[in-house]
Amino acid sequence: MEQITPYIPKHKIRIVTAASLFDGHDSAINIMRRIIQATGVEVIHLGHDRSVQEMVDCAIQEDANAIAMTSYQGGHNEYFKYMYDLLKERGAGHIKIFGGGGGVILPEEIKSLMEYGIARIYTPDDGRKMGLQGMINDLVMQSDFQIPKLQLPKGKSLMESLNVKDVNTISRLVSLAENRPEEFKEHFSNITIPTVKTPVLGITGTGGSGKSSLVDELVRRFLADFPNKTIGIISVDPSKRKTGGALLGDRIRMNAINNERVFMRSLATRQSNLALSKYVDEAIQILKAAQFDLILLETSGIGQSDTEIVQYSDVSLYVMTPEFGAATQLEKIDMLDFADVVAINKFDKRGAHDALRDVKKQYMRNHNLWDLNQDNLPIFGTMASQFNDSGTNKLYRAVMNKLVEKANANLASTFEVSLESKEHTFVIPPSRTRYLSEIAENNRTYDKIGSIQIQVAQKMYSVFQTILSILNVNESEKLYLSNNGLVEEVILKDAINHEDTIFLKLLIREFNRLKLDLDPYNWESIFTWEEKVKKYKNSIYTFKVRGKELNLETYTKSLSQTQIPKVALPKYKAWGDLLAWMLQENVPGEFPYTAGLYPFKRTGEDPARMFAGEGSPERTNRRFHYVSYGLPAKRLSTAFDSVTLYGNDPDIRPDIYGKIGNAGVSVCCLDDAKKLYSGFDLSDEMTSVSMTINGPAPMLLGFFLNAAIDQNCEKYIIENNLQTIVETKICEIYKGDIAKRPKYNGSLPDGNNGLGLMLLGVTGDQVLPIEVYNKIKYKTLREVRGTVQADILKEDQAQNTCIFSTEFALKLMGDVQEYFIKNQVRNFYSVSISGYHIAEAGANPITQLAFTLSNGFTYVEYYLSRGMDINAFGPNLSFFFSNGIDPEYAVIGRVARKIWAKAMKHKYNAKPRTQMLKYHIQTSGRSLHAQEIDFNDIRTTLQALYAIYDNCNSLHTNAYDEAITTPTEESVRRAMAIQLIINKELGLAKNENPLQGSFIIEELTDLVEEAVLIEFDRITERGGVLGAMETMYQRSKIQEESLYYETLKHNGNFPIIGVNTFLSSKGSPTVLPIEVIRATEEEKKAQIKTLENLKEFQKEKSNVVLSEIQDAALHNENLFEKLMEITKVSSLGQITNALFKIGGQYRRNM
Repeated sequence: MEQITPYIPKHKIRIVTAASLFDGHDSAINIMRRIIQATGVEVIHLGHDRSVQEMVDCAIQEDANAIAMTSYQGGHNEYFKYMYDLLKERGAGHIKIFGGGGGVILPEEIKSLMEYGIARIYTPDDGRKMGLQGMINDLVMQSDFQIPKLQLPKGKSLMESLNVKDVNTISRLVSLAENRPEEFKEHFSNITIPTVKTPVLGITGTGGSGKSSLVDELVRRFLADFPNKTIGIISVDPSKRKTGGALLGDRIRMNAINNERVFMRSLATRQSNLALSKYVDEAIQILKAAQFDLILLETSGIGQSDTEIVQYSDVSLYVMTPEFGAATQLEKIDMLDFADVVAINKFDKRGAHDALRDVKKQYMRNHNLWDLNQDNLPIFGTMASQFNDSGTNKLYRAVMNKLVEKANANLASTFEVSLESKEHTFVIPPSRTRYLSEIAENNRTYDKIGSIQIQVAQKMYSVFQTILSILNVNESEKLYLSNNGLVEEVILKDAINHEDTIFLKLLIREFNRLKLDLDPYNWESIFTWEEKVKKYKNSIYTFKVRGKELNLETYTKSLSQTQIPKVALPKYKAWGDLLAWMLQENVPGEFPYTAGLYPFKRTGEDPARMFAGEGSPERTNRRFHYVSYGLPAKRLSTAFDSVTLYGNDPDIRPDIYGKIGNAGVSVCCLDDAKKLYSGFDLSDEMTSVSMTINGPAPMLLGFFLNAAIDQNCEKYIIENNLQTIVETKICEIYKGDIAKRPKYNGSLPDGNNGLGLMLLGVTGDQVLPIEVYNKIKYKTLREVRGTVQADILKEDQAQNTCIFSTEFALKLMGDVQEYFIKNQVRNFYSVSISGYHIAEAGANPITQLAFTLSNGFTYVEYYLSRGMDINAFGPNLSFFFSNGIDPEYAVIGRVARKIWAKAMKHKYNAKPRTQMLKYHIQTSGRSLHAQEIDFNDIRTTLQALYAIYDNCNSLHTNAYDEAITTPTEESVRRAMAIQLIINKELGLAKNENPLQGSFIIEELTDLVEEAVLIEFDRITERGGVLGAMETMYQRSKIQEESLYYETLKHNGNFPIIGVNTFLSSKGSPTVLPIEVIRATEEEKKAQIKTLENLKEFQKEKSNVVLSEIQDAALHNENLFEKLMEITKVSSLGQITNALFKIGGQYRRNM
């Protein structure tokens, strides 16, 4: 492959890169921004989920030449046009816009956008023709221009512009200082710096110590502490000596800066071996002239001898981590002589308390503070990544006090710091970070002990066969065996002569000696094997599930009248072989659950899931009724639009408006949930609802549970003929203005009886006596079935739709689980731990399984650390895997069940119900190709066959056209038909353990199981799942595996039919969708109207409860308890933003 030479820029170019609003696929833009940097550009990378407002604010503050975006989730037309219009409106029309969308943006849309003024939208075909570097060269070449001259706001002088903090003026002055110093002097030389001194807080520290995160936390506290004060931030990052490019990477870590009272500018050093740019002084003077109340200067990572920051700052903060090496290294750190305050960040690292002690001692030596109590030293252990960290609270107060003391700043803080010395809390306690290796050791020990037991059993069988041979017995061997072993008196009685008796006594003694080494449980399994076989050979099998007796037929009859057993058992006779099978395989429904969780599959409920999610709640409701019509079980799988996925509300703002109801359903409040699931009895045991939602899961779960409760209130109202009374009450609540009350738009589809719509706009507790409502609520919570996919860990490792910080999201999930335990919610999974998104991001099947199980065990350890009982929460956990067509996917479920069961039983001493790993399969989205899309159904069929043969608990088959558009009714029906045909028509699928007894399946099972345990050890070496996430181990591994697959696909070494081989006569071009399913204008406007009515009607109640949840979060109370009430009166976006304001927001990274 020919290497393309990078273009060499003539000017210093600055480009802002990001993924568009509600876009989680951030690995592509990361690759692009790396190449842009290597082409000599200063890149300000913002990461994923960025609004047009944020992008434009950043581009103007950074005085960028261009913005380069990926927009993968739809709504791109509105997004790009809005960005172009806003730049023009803000006087920054010179900033060029570049974009790409991986084939999502259609050719006619690209043409329209470029005619509108977008510089270039790149397509996958551009990538194939030009190569990545070729595309970047084109982008950089078009951006290679000199920034325009300073243009002041109409009718304002430079001083007046600075006084009103005009962003364009401030940012352009900084650029002129950097690039055209003479021009800068010409403008700025006559400016008088105000006499009221603006204090400068300098923050420096080692690279990777978390300075940017700490700055973000300090800024957030400053803005809350001083509601009318402004802050200017100058952040410096090093330039690359080789290319001249730079990664200006501090903005991506900061959430608090998206505020009109904050100005931030990133500077590159533009020279080597310096922590600051030589233009820092000019930048500080500009911010002082603009009369900011505080200037915060952050350096790039420094070594032991750098103290540059001191000469520019009034107060200096030195940030370090506990990992500085031996205590003697502290003697070499110059900043410990000069720093006014020291933060030891990442205080959850090993040895943090020792580091704090050593730093305090060194600081005392350096400053001759021998008489001072160590507790009063300005040195703090902080965890900036942790929500409402007590150490960061104390640090903030100390910094503000020091600014008042040293710089005479008018910044007397009223920020409250709890006086009680709160210990740092850990998601996983330090003593438990080896949990994955402990599980691996536990499982290997089980296997090792098992193999010894198998040898013992095999020897015992040999001795017993010798006894039978001497007795000349071929049948009735059971006569000589009992629960306790051999029936010695019967054996000796049947001896033919005296010599045989002597020999038999020797054999009996040997048998008994061997039996001492056999686990009594294993002997019982061997002894009762024949009885078990008889139970399966009987025509009816009886067993109990949660106290309920079930009688199931054990055979089905083929058209040829052959009796096909539902469960086929091995014909082994030797005890060692039998025991090996029982210890590692066993019948379905028995430990280690390799073949399945229950003795037989449920009748009347296939694993098929009905998938829908598009447009308004009404449209998706109609689709659900269409695809489930006539089927006994309603298993609804819901996809949400990206507005909902990121916890936002519908809005007329173009970058949001364009995404409402696209590629998923729009749900922003309780009434939306009621309409979405109307006509489905959510408490019926044949109804199950799955919600793919991630970050906002607790809020959507609140909507769902309240919708289910109100459905049962509705049933109560009808049963007791209270309709008229209730309708009167609703009219009173709305004070006669019934037009404001939400309604189901359009006609009800076939199958929708209107259940759930009676109480639209109100809740059951408003129209029924509270004791009646509480009784209904209690019963409903115990009945609802389904799952919410709330797994935050996989999002941070893979596709990235995080909205809350990992730690805060885990807290929310733990609160949900505690609520479930307290209210006995037993049939609803509190979290679906997902590998699907890990696989979609590019992981191979072993990595998918290892990462997903390790995430699952992380939840277990976290919930245990919160004091929950494993048997109380274990059954509420479920898993979600992708099924590709790699060989390992044939055994992904059975390996997962085995590893989980062994760990739960022997490591955590959990009961059988907790030992059972429940999992959902979705066929691979990565194997849906945009070429020859009809072939996708063949791949999906094979993947569905894998899943059904492996006894998955539920299955979602992807539509063949999902590679190019939102699935149509026809394609969804075809996708469901795939699994229905397998379940209903495929003869072998009538057997429920078809994989057992296959040599290759057993071999694959062993190989994959050991590979997963090895990966557990690798993750342990990196500090467990959370430690590995910090070093981006999972992300890097996923991206490497993705690149490996794409390389093989590209060079043809991995043949894909219709994609890189067996091409059509036309060359199998990318298929363009005939029908592009998008939300209609009417649907979008209806969603916005519903939201506006809710906000207006519930304004007072909502303000009170939102304040309460913020308070509850800061005091570590159970938030889901509050959410169950808040979701009745507040919208999704209101709740999300309330939690963002107090620091729960996800902090993006590279």
